[in-house]
Amino acid sequence: MMSVTIEKRTKRPAVADPDLLDDTPRDVIAWADSYRAGAVLKQHRHRRAQLLYAVSGVMTVTTPEGSWVVPPHRAVWVPPATDHSIRMSSAVSMRTLYVEPTAAASLPARCCVVSVPPLLRELILRAMELPLLYDTEGAEGRLIALILDEIRVLPALPLHLPVPSEPRLAKICGALLNHPEDGRALAEWARGAGASGRTLARLFRRETGMSFGAWRQQARLIEALARLGAGKAVTNVALDLGYESPSAFTAMFRRSLGVTPSRYFEPPQSPAAERLHRLAPGMKSPA
Repeated sequence: MMSVTIEKRTKRPAVADPDLLDDTPRDVIAWADSYRAGAVLKQHRHRRAQLLYAVSGVMTVTTPEGSWVVPPHRAVWVPPATDHSIRMSSAVSMRTLYVEPTAAASLPARCCVVSVPPLLRELILRAMELPLLYDTEGAEGRLIALILDEIRVLPALPLHLPVPSEPRLAKICGALLNHPEDGRALAEWARGAGASGRTLARLFRRETGMSFGAWRQQARLIEALARLGAGKAVTNVALDLGYESPSAFTAMFRRSLGVTPSRYFEPPQSPAAERLHRLAPGMKSPA
């Protein structure tokens, strides 16, 4: 029901490509779109920076630096002129802010995934209703300025999977992305790669900033988010990704993201509502 309401609130006359509006003399262009499960936007770039917000569904954004999974109620920041592709793990309702490079100068210089708190969510949805040539000196301009201020203070979430360029590591990582349940130790992978386990371990640290074990866990976490967001059951996801039990998977998930899989996909709460939940989990927060 909520997604239907959002669709009605942000409906606009269709334009084939938001880049046709690129010369609009405003710091931010707000854009709404929806995609079917499995849809892929091939590698491309925009002159403007982007904040891609997943109202519903899960998407994965890939750049030459790696991949970022974007679950519902989260967004990915893509700096200006960044080559990227997008894959939809499920049906996705997307809201995008295209930000002029000059306005994005103080915003993150690299891709990152951020949580979208209730205030920013409502600001983004309100921006979708603004005329393209909104009044920069009035309330509409102040709303856009507030959106940019909110983006500046959002902490990045640990949902990045770096991609190594070294050929042997790239082959191993590609195999693990296709079969994340593969639990072979690095020494076993090394025998097939024609290198020692110690050499590959050193290369993993140098190329990704992570150990082999940490990289594989991150790859599993990102794949788990994509599958859970597509509606797969926690038990099935846990076992399919090579975990001994759902409880072991849930423990890893909580360590990585701070909440259980079932809570992760709930809409973010306001700080006051979150405090109320911690103090009295059985109570309902006010609407």
